[in-house]
Amino acid sequence: QLQLVESGGGLVQPGGSLRLSCAASGSIFSIYNMNWYRQAPGKQREWVARITTGGSTNYADSVKGRFTVSRDNANETMYLQMNSLKPGDTAVYYCACNIRPTLHSNSRYYWGQGIQVTVSS
Repeated sequence: QLQLVESGGGLVQPGGSLRLSCAASGSIFSIYNMNWYRQAPGKQREWVARITTGGSTNYADSVKGRFTVSRDNANETMYLQMNSLKPGDTAVYYCACNIRPTLHSNSRYYWGQGIQVTVSS
């Protein structure tokens, strides 16, 4: 069964850093675009960052210059390095990846279960 599992969240003080991981497992033929989203309490889910198959990256303006997305294709894992964290970054972070499970299947987005990041003193 194909699944995405996030790890690395927790509580950090303002100005601190965390690195999130998103590991894919199960039947996977190919992984295309990989994304991070987040949802703060009482707010809609928002897109944070994207990395393509070729390694091109895009970021939301709110995190540009502070967050870095990367991927390890051999281990089917995506990372989000978060630096200079602010209280406003507090949210549940989700990974969402466009995955083709088998050679003969179509690709679609799969979501992780989410992981809490809390930035507070």
